[in-house]
Amino acid sequence: MTGRKAGIVIASTRAAAGVYEDLTGPVIADWLTEHGFETYPPMVVPDGEPVGAALRALLSQRPSVIITSGGTGLSPTDATPEQTLPLLDREIPGIMEGLRAVGAAKTPTALLSRGHAGAAGTTFIVNLPGSPKGVMDGLGVLDPIIGHLCDQLEGTHGH
Repeated sequence: MTGRKAGIVIASTRAAAGVYEDLTGPVIADWLTEHGFETYPPMVVPDGEPVGAALRALLSQRPSVIITSGGTGLSPTDATPEQTLPLLDREIPGIMEGLRAVGAAKTPTALLSRGHAGAAGTTFIVNLPGSPKGVMDGLGVLDPIIGHLCDQLEGTHGH
């Protein structure tokens, strides 16, 4: 176990209203647990400003990682990128480039994702798509780098 904490924000107005069950939060939570993170319960919130409020609430707890799912497309209510970007001190564009490339190899619409990845202090934040398959693809991109990424943000890697 790493002793690191992680948060999950699901941006879905319909799941937050109970219209349907969120399927991505459990996938993300399982992946984080498998990688040694202690996870806070997923926060399922409506699209828009509630995403920003959830991110700020989690950041106050100083987790190592926050993963969002949903709200990254072009629909008028998709605002996760706009809620995330102001919180980032530094963007990590290569992660989103990798996510889009892996996704586009399976479905061309993955190129429409407007998500961000970056650091807010020592916390890594990444916006994943809202579909379980898109989340799995994104976690696959993060899989080989998440430990090294956290080490670097914490200043424990020796660079």
